[in-house]
Amino acid sequence: MDTDNTLQIKAMNVLISALDIVDTGRFINIVKRDTFDYTEWQRKLWEEQSISEIHEAAIAWMKRV
Repeated sequence: MDTDNTLQIKAMNVLISALDIVDTGRFINIVKRDTFDYTEWQRKLWEEQSISEIHEAAIAWMKRV
């Protein structure tokens, strides 16, 4: 398991590579000012997809990485 600092660095790198430095900063500000409930967000994130669809998407993502 990574240290907190290592995890933060990895997460920032992922965000920056997916968005860009400006949008990464915007995203962090949005999350910080919101009363963000991660658990509730996760519950709603996949509610429109079946387990099979999620599984297929995960396999496709792993093949790209």
